[in-house]
Amino acid sequence: MSAATLPTSSSASIFPAAALLAHWQGHRRLTRRVIEAFPEKELLEFSVGNMRPFGALAMELISIGEPMMQGFVTGQWNKLDHPAPESKAAILTLWDAATESIDRLWSAFPSERFDETQTAFGMYPGKVYDLLFYAIDNEIHHRGQGYVYLRALGIAPPPFWERE
Repeated sequence: MSAATLPTSSSASIFPAAALLAHWQGHRRLTRRVIEAFPEKELLEFSVGNMRPFGALAMELISIGEPMMQGFVTGQWNKLDHPAPESKAAILTLWDAATESIDRLWSAFPSERFDETQTAFGMYPGKVYDLLFYAIDNEIHHRGQGYVYLRALGIAPPPFWERE
């Protein structure tokens, strides 16, 4: 089959929506373990090469994933807000709440809409699936920074392949 004859229907799917959610939530579980691996002071203050502390990066991720799903479902896009983290416990509480909300919102978003074009947060136009991939890729990128920080602190990060 040549590229010219490949199906182009927006209803065509490479994999089920549930598989994409499971993949994303696996990354979220791993990122949560990275947050847990940090001593609180270092989570909030330690950085390398003028990068932000991992607590601030975690707050960025919190302010993207769940609000993005909220926007997809409701059309209401809350402003991106990256508040300063207060404590490790507060970050983990927010992380867990966002994770539960993503699951709930996912079930309210029909997979047929993944091909829609939306403008996330009033600034980032793209297909829903591209915006979702951005959220996942951004998390992986920042988690990689967390791995560097943990290693610089002499702490072994969790294995990157363990996402259960």
